[in-house]
Amino acid sequence: MKGFTVMKDSARPPMPVPSIPHRYLFTRQGLRMLFCVLALAVFCLAGTPLPVMAAAGAEVEQPRGPMDVKRLEGRWLRPDGGYVLELRDIENDGSLKAAYFNPRPINVERAEVRSKDGTLTVFVLLRDVNYPGSTYTLHYDPAADRLKGTYFQAVQGQTFDIEFVRVK
Repeated sequence: MKGFTVMKDSARPPMPVPSIPHRYLFTRQGLRMLFCVLALAVFCLAGTPLPVMAAAGAEVEQPRGPMDVKRLEGRWLRPDGGYVLELRDIENDGSLKAAYFNPRPINVERAEVRSKDGTLTVFVLLRDVNYPGSTYTLHYDPAADRLKGTYFQAVQGQTFDIEFVRVK
């Protein structure tokens, strides 16, 4: 091509790096900013929610207490196909034992429950023949006593809206 010069990466001059004068690094504001960044990193890595700060006189909504995860234990039926999800030994740390049947057992690689903003969410990862990484992400609806959410069907690469009802 006429008028264009092609330069190899090794022939390009290095990008200049802006320098920050040292007098800005150790000011009160600079140290405060550094402390805030480090504190944010520690809270994010630890998974601990940051405390809510409010202006003087403003009311702060108190965080909700932990949800009772034990209410999820039991057998759940997916009415559109007869699939059964069994949840047991649920702990407040999010661990649980799950079994999935279609109608025969399908291997559950991982299952966990989380509580966020007052909603219990169950995640189940299936790993078996015809289930190479299919997942359920289910939210508990206490008013209807149902698990509602999505099913990712890995073989087809499609996501479906589904729900489970409790088997009494």
